Amino acid sequence: MKNLTLSTMEYKGYRALITYDKEDKIMIGEVIGINDSLNFHGNSVEELENSFHQSIDNYIDLCKEIGKQPEKEYKGNFNIRISPELHKQLSLEAATRHITLNRYIGDILESR
Repeated sequence: MKNLTLSTMEYKGYRALITYDKEDKIMIGEVIGINDSLNFHGNSVEELENSFHQSIDNYIDLCKEIGKQPEKEYKGNFNIRISPELHKQLSLEAATRHITLNRYIGDILESR
Protein backbone atom coordinates (compact mmCIF):
# COMPACT_ATOMS: atom_id res chain seq x y z
CA MET A 1 0.00 0.00 0.00
CA LYS A 2 1.51 3.32 -1.10
CA ASN A 3 -0.70 5.78 0.83
CA LEU A 4 -2.18 5.57 4.30
CA THR A 5 -5.21 7.67 5.31
CA LEU A 6 -4.49 9.46 8.55
CA SER A 7 -7.18 11.91 9.50
CA THR A 8 -9.03 15.06 8.57
CA MET A 9 -8.36 18.73 9.24
CA GLU A 10 -10.83 21.61 9.36
CA TYR A 11 -10.37 25.33 8.75
CA LYS A 12 -12.94 28.07 8.03
CA GLY A 13 -15.64 25.48 7.36
CA TYR A 14 -13.52 23.48 4.90
CA ARG A 15 -12.42 19.92 5.60
CA ALA A 16 -9.45 18.09 4.19
CA LEU A 17 -8.63 14.41 4.08
CA ILE A 18 -5.02 13.76 5.08
CA THR A 19 -2.97 10.87 3.72
CA TYR A 20 0.63 9.86 4.20
CA ASP A 21 2.59 8.95 1.10
CA LYS A 22 5.08 6.27 2.23
CA GLU A 23 7.11 6.50 -0.96
CA ASP A 24 7.65 10.27 -0.84
CA LYS A 25 7.52 10.43 2.99
CA ILE A 26 5.15 13.38 2.96
CA MET A 27 1.67 14.17 4.25
CA ILE A 28 -0.80 15.23 1.58
CA GLY A 29 -4.10 17.02 2.11
CA GLU A 30 -7.08 17.18 -0.23
CA VAL A 31 -10.03 19.48 0.47
CA ILE A 32 -13.22 17.45 0.20
CA GLY A 33 -16.85 18.34 -0.34
CA ILE A 34 -16.32 20.97 -3.05
CA ASN A 35 -15.96 20.75 -6.83
CA ASP A 36 -12.82 22.89 -6.99
CA SER A 37 -9.55 21.01 -6.54
CA LEU A 38 -7.51 22.14 -3.52
CA ASN A 39 -4.48 20.12 -2.47
CA PHE A 40 -1.56 20.84 -0.17
CA HIS A 41 1.28 19.01 1.56
CA GLY A 42 3.76 19.17 4.41
CA ASN A 43 6.63 17.32 6.03
CA SER A 44 5.39 18.04 9.56
CA VAL A 45 1.98 18.55 11.12
CA GLU A 46 2.75 22.25 11.58
CA GLU A 47 3.85 22.63 7.95
CA LEU A 48 0.80 20.69 6.76
CA GLU A 49 -1.56 22.84 8.83
CA ASN A 50 0.04 26.08 7.60
CA SER A 51 -0.15 24.86 4.02
CA PHE A 52 -3.84 23.97 4.48
CA HIS A 53 -4.65 27.40 5.92
CA GLN A 54 -2.74 29.13 3.13
CA SER A 55 -4.53 27.02 0.51
CA ILE A 56 -7.97 27.95 1.88
CA ASP A 57 -7.08 31.63 2.33
CA ASN A 58 -5.69 31.80 -1.22
CA TYR A 59 -8.81 30.08 -2.57
CA ILE A 60 -11.10 32.57 -0.83
CA ASP A 61 -8.98 35.52 -2.03
CA LEU A 62 -8.93 34.22 -5.61
CA CYS A 63 -12.69 33.76 -5.61
CA LYS A 64 -13.16 37.35 -4.43
CA GLU A 65 -10.72 38.57 -7.09
CA ILE A 66 -12.57 36.86 -9.94
CA GLY A 67 -16.06 37.52 -8.58
CA LYS A 68 -16.88 33.91 -7.79
CA GLN A 69 -18.68 32.76 -4.67
CA PRO A 70 -16.34 30.32 -2.83
CA GLU A 71 -17.87 26.88 -2.63
CA LYS A 72 -18.80 25.54 0.78
CA GLU A 73 -18.85 21.85 1.46
CA TYR A 74 -22.09 19.97 1.71
CA LYS A 75 -24.60 22.61 0.74
CA GLY A 76 -27.42 20.25 1.63
CA ASN A 77 -28.40 19.18 -1.85
CA PHE A 78 -27.40 16.34 -4.12
CA ASN A 79 -28.84 14.63 -7.15
CA ILE A 80 -29.83 11.00 -7.17
CA ARG A 81 -30.89 8.89 -10.13
CA ILE A 82 -33.74 6.45 -9.58
CA SER A 83 -36.19 4.64 -11.80
CA PRO A 84 -39.28 6.54 -12.98
CA GLU A 85 -41.44 4.01 -11.11
CA LEU A 86 -39.68 4.65 -7.79
CA HIS A 87 -39.79 8.42 -8.42
CA LYS A 88 -43.56 8.18 -8.94
CA GLN A 89 -44.06 6.01 -5.85
CA LEU A 90 -42.07 8.33 -3.61
CA SER A 91 -43.78 11.43 -5.01
CA LEU A 92 -47.21 9.92 -4.32
CA GLU A 93 -46.20 8.96 -0.78
CA ALA A 94 -44.97 12.52 -0.16
CA ALA A 95 -48.19 13.98 -1.58
CA THR A 96 -50.35 11.84 0.71
CA ARG A 97 -48.40 13.34 3.64
CA HIS A 98 -48.83 16.87 2.22
CA ILE A 99 -45.07 17.45 2.08
CA THR A 100 -42.58 17.91 -0.74
CA LEU A 101 -40.64 15.03 -2.18
CA ASN A 102 -37.42 16.62 -0.89
CA ARG A 103 -38.82 16.81 2.64
CA TYR A 104 -40.09 13.24 2.44
CA ILE A 105 -36.72 11.87 1.31
CA GLY A 106 -34.95 13.99 3.94
CA ASP A 107 -37.21 12.56 6.65
CA ILE A 108 -36.48 9.02 5.48
CA LEU A 109 -32.72 9.62 5.52
CA GLU A 110 -32.79 11.31 8.93
CA SER A 111 -34.66 8.37 10.46
CA ARG A 112 -31.98 5.84 9.49
